[in-house]
Amino acid sequence: MKIGVFDSGLGGLVITKAFIRHLPQYDYLYYGDSRHLPYGEKTSGRILSYTLAAMRYLIARDCKMIIVACNTATSIALRYIQQRFLPAEAPDVKVLGVVIPTAETAVENGARRIGVAATTATVRSQIYQTELHKLNSELIVKEIAVPELVPAIENNDFSRAEAVVGAVAPKFKDCDSLILGCTHYPLVKAFFQSALAGVRIVSQDELMAAKLQDYLIRHPEIERCLSQNGQYRFEVSSLNHHAQKVAARLFPDIPVEKADNK
Repeated sequence: MKIGVFDSGLGGLVITKAFIRHLPQYDYLYYGDSRHLPYGEKTSGRILSYTLAAMRYLIARDCKMIIVACNTATSIALRYIQQRFLPAEAPDVKVLGVVIPTAETAVENGARRIGVAATTATVRSQIYQTELHKLNSELIVKEIAVPELVPAIENNDFSRAEAVVGAVAPKFKDCDSLILGCTHYPLVKAFFQSALAGVRIVSQDELMAAKLQDYLIRHPEIERCLSQNGQYRFEVSSLNHHAQKVAARLFPDIPVEKADNK
């Protein structure tokens, strides 16, 4: 049984790369729903529908555990998946998100003012504010949507992405930590670091592998079910030249292929 990783596009490959670097023995299947990106500007109903379709696809491909790497899908769909979808359709499968592990990491160093850069849908859901305040009710949380950033990254236009980061970064200068609340944003982490010297950047590619390892240690009943052949496969729902270029930056030796679900 594989570990599935799902994202709305190619951003989740950053987290997948971290998983493979730290836990290379497992088999991974990555699925990016590039046909419908960006999720962050879609309605909640569409996001839920697309995410459920992705879960069914990964489960049909023998994924025992699925990481919803997409922050937008986590914020809109994860609770429904865990409480309604899995009990009805796949009770033996575990599906985890990225928001709670990220919030836990953000508060570790005694942060008092935390910024969140994310998609419009994630900001609208207020999921980061909710989870951060569960950990520390006195935190000041500033959430700002950056809708132009994902299309720039997916189009391999990093000059445009740098300009977008440069425009939004000053709004976070009064924060002591900034959560990059979209799986695509680690690809432009250096732009945030350059623009926000002195602000701690909380990037999911740096934390999710350790969180996954910790989960598997605490849940040996799941870990025992996972195949360990070191096999990796990356699929997207729509494949184009830009997608191939972005993927090649991360995994030059493993091709991204068109998923066979459509």
